[in-house]
Amino acid sequence: MNVEEWLGEDNQLGTDIWTKKYCNDGEDFEQWLDRVSGGNAEAAEYIRQKKFLFGGRILSNRGMDQKGRKVTYSNCYVIEPPEDCIESIFDCAKKLARTYSYGGGCGVDISRLSPRGAKINNAAKETSGSVSFMELYSLVTALIGQNGRRGALMISIDCSHPDVEEFIDLKTDLEKVTKANISVRIHEDFMEAVKNDEDYLLHYTREATGEVIEKTVNARELFRRIAETNWDYAEPGALFWDRIENWNLLSNTKEFSYAGVNPCAEEPLPAGGSCLLGSINLSEFVQNPFTAHAEFDFEGFKRCVKVSVQALNEVLEEGLALHPLKEQQDSVNEWRQIGLGIMGLADCLIKLGLTYGEEDAVRMCDDIGFAMADSAIASSAALAKEKGAFAGCNTEEIMSTPYFKANTSEKTKELVRKHGLRNSQLLTIAPTGTLSTMLGISGGIEPVYANYYERKTESLHGTDVYYKVYTKIVESYMKQHGLKNDSELPEYFVTALTLDYRQRIDMQSVWQTHIDASISSTVNVPNRFTVEETESLYLYAYEKGLKGITIFRDGCKRIGILNTNSEKETKKISAGEGLKRGEILLVTDDVVGKKRKLTTGCGSLHCIALFDPHTGALLETYLSKGSTGGCNNFMVGLSRMISISARGGIDIETIVDQLNSSGSCPSYTARRVSRKDTSKGACCPMAVGNALMDMYNEMQAELAEAQGTENIKSVRKADKAPKPKAVNMEAQADKMYCPECGEPLVFEEGCNICKCCGWSKCH
Repeated sequence: MNVEEWLGEDNQLGTDIWTKKYCNDGEDFEQWLDRVSGGNAEAAEYIRQKKFLFGGRILSNRGMDQKGRKVTYSNCYVIEPPEDCIESIFDCAKKLARTYSYGGGCGVDISRLSPRGAKINNAAKETSGSVSFMELYSLVTALIGQNGRRGALMISIDCSHPDVEEFIDLKTDLEKVTKANISVRIHEDFMEAVKNDEDYLLHYTREATGEVIEKTVNARELFRRIAETNWDYAEPGALFWDRIENWNLLSNTKEFSYAGVNPCAEEPLPAGGSCLLGSINLSEFVQNPFTAHAEFDFEGFKRCVKVSVQALNEVLEEGLALHPLKEQQDSVNEWRQIGLGIMGLADCLIKLGLTYGEEDAVRMCDDIGFAMADSAIASSAALAKEKGAFAGCNTEEIMSTPYFKANTSEKTKELVRKHGLRNSQLLTIAPTGTLSTMLGISGGIEPVYANYYERKTESLHGTDVYYKVYTKIVESYMKQHGLKNDSELPEYFVTALTLDYRQRIDMQSVWQTHIDASISSTVNVPNRFTVEETESLYLYAYEKGLKGITIFRDGCKRIGILNTNSEKETKKISAGEGLKRGEILLVTDDVVGKKRKLTTGCGSLHCIALFDPHTGALLETYLSKGSTGGCNNFMVGLSRMISISARGGIDIETIVDQLNSSGSCPSYTARRVSRKDTSKGACCPMAVGNALMDMYNEMQAELAEAQGTENIKSVRKADKAPKPKAVNMEAQADKMYCPECGEPLVFEEGCNICKCCGWSKCH
């Protein structure tokens, strides 16, 4: 079998993802399969059938240590929380750097650090607070590269910490802590105070001095503050910490405690803990799909769970020596966490003819989830019989936990009673954005995001033509039933933005009942969703027993989402409309000039832009460094390429898109943190792009004021004739684009994902 046969001859995107992200040194599919399966024939067969896949780190890194590469098989780690002293704070930064260098993402909790204003015995006299050190950890994340991408970081704080209000507000400044996700640990006493509209005590005792810092806040007002920032900025997320601590296999083990969560919050872990990931594709276990006789193959599924648990334990054993830090090796050896999850749930339900979020779909998920948990625990017990239980295993304590009692059959209980467990943690639902895109299925437990996506093709005259690309499950159904348009689809083809949020949470709730770790998942809500509805959503999530919740409102200030509305319009003004391929527009002397002085990582940079006086289109750019700054020859070359692109008919949005995909410069990032005076961007080309767009928008505003907006050209995002219409450029600028292909990103499973090329921030 070759990769085209595996993924489908028409699945070019999947083949590209496999080739770029997981294939090493030109290996063919069979060589790759042998490497990633480690010789486990059963696991290899499930991969061949697309029923199971290891997590991305394993698919790309397994066996690479034998070629001298420093890699880890684990996707995520939790670093030991820094103690309240400068040495520990910077030791934490060092551990982050080392872990990133091996390819692992990290979680850090800062609740042990003194709040702002606490007395300290050094030159500063009082501390700048726990939140001030988040920029340090974000900087480390930005600086350490991982095969062309940055590391991933989660920073959390307890809801009782006196700095929690500053923490909540921090990322309303879009320039701060840009390389970390943030979450608040929320406790039951706080939520009860919210429901009763009571005061809540924020408190911290500084161990070194005995100083007690306290502040009383209204719980409902603080809760609304969390809801408001989520509504408009998609952060901070909520971690319902008591539920995290009480619903797992170790909730009665006093020697064990969670130190934090990983970047997408699906893995609560102890200090130094890490997790190996793998996912089962539920859609491949539906027999007779799209028919009245469709049914789920429970026996085949349970067998796959057993093999997957065994395979992940093999990887765990093989990778013990590959963890970046000794404390990580020790923690993994003692607790042996693995994270088996699912993907393709939405596709599975569609094949069964069930509507995501309805009662019959929830019941089906309850049955599948119990089968998964029971089979995974039984498989771990069988491994314990053969190889021994994990070091910290106390069978009596495990069997007395509420989670164990709710998720095991009598047969499994007897196995555990006799042999204990090989693993302290078994199940999680992690982001599968890249994997699911490669296979052409839905990710994790997410509903189908959209039935189709718009793809753009650009004519030689700079006009964008958009066409529909149907989601794979939609395309398969339409072909099988001879449908010509998605409007003919049955009602159970629901999407993320058409679901009632309660249905979305009901699905996550039933899965959380069977998952001993947690779930990376996003509740997508429309732009019209209110702050009050956001509060209700959080309360409902708490009442339904979720361990965490992330929402993403369409059009919020943090990032835009992938547009699925073919009627939406965008302004595409280029200087060379009507030019033939290869023709370059000559620039006359009646141009309008604008200038910006930029501060970069190396010094200063001057940017001059010349615009068409009638349309406002960019014509030429001149860049030069100040007395200090970067390479002048580079600046000249870049300005020439921007200019010829503009005069060749490429619109400014496309040019700036390319500049914004340049990546992060270490010197730029360091200066932003140390001196806080850099221009918007993360490197010189990005700063230039932002300056050009700023001057362009200023030019358009001036023309609109002088001529009226009806005289400014606009090209409709469709294959029809252009229509003059003014568009809100600020809304367009809010979008976040893929750094690899430039297409808009969608926010799913707590992660930014590109549906066009398969890029994922969490990969």
